[in-house]
Amino acid sequence: MNEAAAYHDALGDFFATNADTSPYNAYTDRPAMLQLAGDVSGARILDVGCGAGHYAAELAARDAQVVGIDGSETLLRHAEVRVNGRAEILLHDLEKPLDFAADASFDGAICALVLHHVKNRVQLLDELRRVLRPGGWLLISTTHPTADWRRFGGSYYSHDWSDRPVAGGKFSIHYQRMPLETFLGELLTAGFVLERLIEPRPAPSLREIDEAAYDKLHQAPCFLAVKLQRP
Repeated sequence: MNEAAAYHDALGDFFATNADTSPYNAYTDRPAMLQLAGDVSGARILDVGCGAGHYAAELAARDAQVVGIDGSETLLRHAEVRVNGRAEILLHDLEKPLDFAADASFDGAICALVLHHVKNRVQLLDELRRVLRPGGWLLISTTHPTADWRRFGGSYYSHDWSDRPVAGGKFSIHYQRMPLETFLGELLTAGFVLERLIEPRPAPSLREIDEAAYDKLHQAPCFLAVKLQRP
């Protein structure tokens, strides 16, 4: 992962804690991605940019064999605790080839809110295609381009690297904006076949906890999520 975009030290600790209950992570992206994954029992899954291990733990609880990778030692410390030995957790820079994995060695891969942080996306997508078996699936979520457009202004078609303040401005996250045609175009060029695209809405349970956030996330999209297949 682009070093400027990695969640190290205090930012990593903040993200690990925030993702436990965040309306965006816990109630919108994570439920949508797990629903897209479907039945994963017995599947070998690569969690790309596994962060604090939230998705890895959920997939392992559904009887998947999970390998989680991330470039942040801070986040991986949280991931190790969260998965509690139920998944393999590896330190790996996403800007480098997946040289720890053999060809066609995974049934599926999940890349949740990570791709927009990666500079060498062409290499990463090529590597994911290599390590997935024929017929294997890839789940990817990213920031919705219209949400970035509303947040930063300027051209919808911007490919600028931007810094978004979080935690009341205490930290910022660094990622690349991209229009929908770029996001989908890169995935299709890498040889994947689009199976489904959704714009996740929050889970109904959020309404009981934070009605304002629930209503806000039903007014404008914040994420895109896709399920693809490796031919």
